[in-house]
Amino acid sequence: MIRGAGFALALLTACGTSMSGMAASKPPLPPGARAELLSAPQLPGWAADDHRIAFGLFARGCQAKPPLRTAVPLPDALDAVCAKAQRLQKAAPIDRDQARTFFEQNFSFWRIRPANSETGFMTGYFEPEFEGALTPSATFPTPLYGRPADLVTRNPGDDWPGLDASFSAARRTAKGHEVFPDRTAIETGALDGQGLEILWLRDPVDRFVLQVQGSGRVRLPDGSVTRLVYSGRNGHAYTSLGRVLSEREAIPPEQMTMDRLIARLKADAAFARDLIRLNRSFVFFARRDDLPAGSGPIGGAGLPLTPLRSIAIDRNVWPYGVPAWIDATLPDGTGGGEHLARLMIAQDTGSAILGPARVDLFVGSGPVAGHRAGLVRHPFDFTVLWPR
Repeated sequence: MIRGAGFALALLTACGTSMSGMAASKPPLPPGARAELLSAPQLPGWAADDHRIAFGLFARGCQAKPPLRTAVPLPDALDAVCAKAQRLQKAAPIDRDQARTFFEQNFSFWRIRPANSETGFMTGYFEPEFEGALTPSATFPTPLYGRPADLVTRNPGDDWPGLDASFSAARRTAKGHEVFPDRTAIETGALDGQGLEILWLRDPVDRFVLQVQGSGRVRLPDGSVTRLVYSGRNGHAYTSLGRVLSEREAIPPEQMTMDRLIARLKADAAFARDLIRLNRSFVFFARRDDLPAGSGPIGGAGLPLTPLRSIAIDRNVWPYGVPAWIDATLPDGTGGGEHLARLMIAQDTGSAILGPARVDLFVGSGPVAGHRAGLVRHPFDFTVLWPR
């Protein structure tokens, strides 16, 4: 009987033998998008990456059951390859060459180009940390809300008669689905009296940042930290406040960073209130104090995120768990740039992440990661690894 690394190598070889002879199936794409078949050696930097990192993420599973946010169904072929990775991971640790070989033998490589563009577009996001409290006070008057009991999220393929398809969630009533209150209505009392408040922050700007990022940490007065995970949104369309402010105040888009937007909002409470309410989307959270302090936040797939290895994708286009090769030169947060050519795993989604070559890169946790994430608004080459 073969044991340890020998068994892992034998299993890897068996997987490769069964998969490498299969045809390269093209991933499904929306109208206008293009997919160009490549080979691994055509990706600059492919051989130099440490594929063990992406393999470890992939082997955790393509998604939790159920995921935190539903995406397009997991293809059977992707689910099967994910299961193979899990078996390999349990058998014995694999080395860099074995991890690289696993992806080469089980996937075909497709350069994705959206309609009317030769490149994809990447932004960055992070897990912020703010001060807060479990009870309201003059210092912490701004509530965060848990998910309302009557909130229903629209999954891909759902048809709600009488409700415009642009709404991604709704209020469930005895008469059917109705539009859920927007941000202004919620901030002026639409959810009062339901006991949904889970903690309080200093101001609506901190809440806005948490809602944009979709997760966060809140440091309580006793020094302890509570973790927040996404628990739903009210279904209204997301509006980019950075874009609005850029247009209003004639600020070049490349200069409208998250840091600059937050500074402008913090400087004028009334201005901040009115501008934030232009974004009618409102996010709800759940506390997860069981999460280890050193782990990343939970993404839409229901799994922890890893800095500079986890990406958010359009959940109406791509399934969770799909590997993707990213090639871009991005700000390093200190005034320089970093060439990022590495394998990522799709583990999250977002309301502003729309399109087949649109991704959000998880940069990390805390203010340093937040500064860098706010600088990322860059074109990049996006190559999806699609199961054979």
